[in-house]
Amino acid sequence: MKADQIIKNAKIFTADKDCSIASALVVKDGKFAYVGDESGLKDYEGEVTDLGGKFIMPGIIDSHIHITTGVGFEYVEYGEWIACSGKQEALDFMADYIQKNPGKERYRFMLERASLNGEDFTKEDLDAICPDHELQVLESEVHSIWVNSKILEKHGVTDDTPDPAPGLAYYVRKDGHLTGNAYESAGWPFLFDWLRENLTDEQIAAAVARWIEFCKEYGVSAVFDAGFPEHNDIHERIYSHLRDLDRQGKLPVYIDGCYVLTNHNKIKEAIEETKRFNREFNTEHLKVHTLKVFMDGTLKIETAAMVTPYVDTGAVGATTLSSEEVAEILKELNEAGLDFHLHTVGERSSRVVLDGVEMARKELGENFRVKVTCAHLWVQDDKDLDRFAKLGVIANYTPVWHSGTIGGDPYVFWSKLLGEERAAKMYRCKTVWDTGALVTWSSDDVAYGDFSTWNPYYAMEVGMTRHVSEKTKAPDAQKTVRVLPPLDERMNNEEMLIGYTINGAKQLGIEAAKGSIEAGKDADFLVFDNDLLTAEPVGFSYNLPTDVYFSGKKITE
Repeated sequence: MKADQIIKNAKIFTADKDCSIASALVVKDGKFAYVGDESGLKDYEGEVTDLGGKFIMPGIIDSHIHITTGVGFEYVEYGEWIACSGKQEALDFMADYIQKNPGKERYRFMLERASLNGEDFTKEDLDAICPDHELQVLESEVHSIWVNSKILEKHGVTDDTPDPAPGLAYYVRKDGHLTGNAYESAGWPFLFDWLRENLTDEQIAAAVARWIEFCKEYGVSAVFDAGFPEHNDIHERIYSHLRDLDRQGKLPVYIDGCYVLTNHNKIKEAIEETKRFNREFNTEHLKVHTLKVFMDGTLKIETAAMVTPYVDTGAVGATTLSSEEVAEILKELNEAGLDFHLHTVGERSSRVVLDGVEMARKELGENFRVKVTCAHLWVQDDKDLDRFAKLGVIANYTPVWHSGTIGGDPYVFWSKLLGEERAAKMYRCKTVWDTGALVTWSSDDVAYGDFSTWNPYYAMEVGMTRHVSEKTKAPDAQKTVRVLPPLDERMNNEEMLIGYTINGAKQLGIEAAKGSIEAGKDADFLVFDNDLLTAEPVGFSYNLPTDVYFSGKKITE
């Protein structure tokens, strides 16, 4: 048989459990025609490439990213960084900046909430230094924001405006009056309002093109896009552009998309919109069959939902949905042939999802077919660790965070919020993996920047080391002083590769075509000078494929 490409003398990690290592492969018409040892090449004709023992693996599958939010942050500024040791110092910095830079329509700043030392801004504080222009201060995790009265007025937010999700996404009030601080999806419209009025098709195209070039360079062949919360209209515009690219043959990366829900009062609307997205975005490399829900927030600002209260405040956070609502949604998604993906940081948010799945499975029995994915899983209760496998729920982790996310000594920081015992049991991916659950990996960054934190090999290093050392290719601010416990939650090389390939394909429902190097599947594969199965975990982040092939076509120079 005439072949398009024949490769021999390679170490091929196939991610196929029945034949994990091969030495030769054949590509024809964009598919793998043969994978095995070199004796099988006798049946094929064509030019043979001897790779001299180089390493080959399937294309990377990143199972939770934010393409559309990344486009948004390409054109919306975070603002000037405030390094301060208290509220008054921050206010003085902003007042000085505004005085030196007069006439801006909106002034934007960003800081670490902890730098306020327990104090908080009010809209009156911000009005005093900026009465005639809009002013916002963004918290560093982008999950809360402070704004002055001008911005509240622009959005029509008053003391009587209901909270989108009480206890999770809400406007902070004192004595019934707005303070100007908003959490989670209550604040996101303030942050991105510029986009609705100003984002152009040309800007969308330029940002998406940058992301595609990153994927080609790093070998990311398929992704799950986790959406643009509170901005499904902009999200849809970007999907329309991606669909147009695909119809023109210019979208080489497979995108599994979603529709986003942040407010439990809009459940019916979100399910119908997910169905519409499923119909309208259905090209070769862009498909939507998933409803994405923000079940809770983040640990740092204590919006993640917990079983055991936060040590410093006694708060427990809240979830967007109850377990009963999860079960009802699952039944509707099951009937429509759609899937469910949920942001679950705190131990209670994942428990509510697991309880809801258990309810739905009990009612639907063998007819239950929804793929359910819990993403992030920073903290999990001991009692829930084996339930993912038992209930068939996919556990998606973001290993780049498994060093603690904040640089320095995260264990000390998290102990103040969680207590020493829970702080020593974060990100228990290895335990869940060993129960037999399907575990997948993701980068989950919301801004493109230089894509340094989107690097899957950086994520693999941290997944294996739970440490960002001086030898890690990473921003200086993420460097840590020691390994984050527990040490036995560190993964090995093969587990990281499997989670980024065939397991990711299973989460996206594309395992019949992608995720492993097997005859009949799409010829997505990467060539490396280094053997990633035996490479040292420390410094793993510097790996980069020398050649990248999507559907049998070499796309790297």
